[in-house]
Amino acid sequence: MSVVVKPMTLKDYLAYDDGTDTRYELVNGELVPMPPESRLNHRIVSFLFAYFLKTGVPSDRLSIGTQIAVSGARATARQPDFVVLSEAAAAALEGASSDLLTYDMPPPLLVVEVVSPGQGDRDYRHKRSEYAARCIPEYWIIDPTAQKVTVLAWVDGLYEEQVYVGDQAIQSPHWSPLTLEAAMVLTAGRG
Repeated sequence: MSVVVKPMTLKDYLAYDDGTDTRYELVNGELVPMPPESRLNHRIVSFLFAYFLKTGVPSDRLSIGTQIAVSGARATARQPDFVVLSEAAAAALEGASSDLLTYDMPPPLLVVEVVSPGQGDRDYRHKRSEYAARCIPEYWIIDPTAQKVTVLAWVDGLYEEQVYVGDQAIQSPHWSPLTLEAAMVLTAGRG
């Protein structure tokens, strides 16, 4: 006799605590453990946080760990590596009981995912369509293994993709002018 597990709601997910340090995303009502981040992934996210802070983005609009409710067959919440919030999204989170941008809140301006080994499909395919459904203006996929930065810009209801490698300057329709090269991001400023 098999046990039927009831899919989790966003409310269930936010209240869930298994007593471990394991981070989870909620995907179609099921808890999915997130792989541990590498030291390089942490450095890349820290580098981007510092970079955007230096460009004048207020610290309350920069976030590591903010979750985003996205569409799926059932409740789904993603936890990008780095987020730049709009003023409206930051204001909406100010009084919220959790660090989750729900469907009724404005989307962030920028979402960044740093690809972990073996997780490419998740970042390149699944999250791309989920973030598109939330109309997130810009989505960066930083892939240290493939040595590339993919910038997806929301244009007329679809993401347009541009890939940057080596010393190519990253172009952003929303953060211009950037003084970032792909190699700088991929090495967290150590290249």
